[in-house]
Amino acid sequence: MPQKPRHRKKQGLNKGYAAAAVVIVAVIIAAGWYVFSPSISNPASTSTTSNSTSTSPMYAKIETSMGTIEVELFPASAPRTVANFVSLAESGFYDNLVWHRIVDSPQPFVIQTGDPNTRTGDRSTWGTGGSGTTIPLETNSSLHNDLGYLGMARGAAANSGSSQFYINLANNPSLDGHYTVFGRVISGMDVVNAIASVPVYTSQTDYRYDQPITPVYMINVTIVSSP
Repeated sequence: MPQKPRHRKKQGLNKGYAAAAVVIVAVIIAAGWYVFSPSISNPASTSTTSNSTSTSPMYAKIETSMGTIEVELFPASAPRTVANFVSLAESGFYDNLVWHRIVDSPQPFVIQTGDPNTRTGDRSTWGTGGSGTTIPLETNSSLHNDLGYLGMARGAAANSGSSQFYINLANNPSLDGHYTVFGRVISGMDVVNAIASVPVYTSQTDYRYDQPITPVYMINVTIVSSP
């Protein structure tokens, strides 16, 4: 079972993969704000399927130090999550952040960014930060954590999403229903794959586990009305 996006918690950086469901859960628990949360609680009672307040097409251009990733957003399916993402992008919150979690081995999983703590040199805090605002889980049965789709990372609580998000490097059905899917890559998967291929720290006893040895940056995010 693939590990899950997590929101790394300040002290429990349990970065373990769930090769076995248990291992993945342990690792997820360690990364509080990772694509997999530190521990996946059943969100059935808190997940919501919201109706969009806007059906206008929305897109985002994610400039990285390795190229541009173009994304289609899903405001009709995940209105609060998209509104939060757009607000953070337009405020400059996402400027110059590191893709702090890269999981491409032993099998492709996700790349993750959105933590303001990555602007500091203290790698022990990477994966633990957010915007100070949380948003509810928004699930939609028509959207899945498939290759190239974006999801909102969160902590153990279902409604703890904030600013960290991930891009799936493979189809990750085990994440469905646990994380809000709010967009998909429409151009730039070569950039996503290039980020996924950078060398990372691989020792599970090292707090830098899954972090890129040489940082790769998300330079900024621009919201546009057409691709």
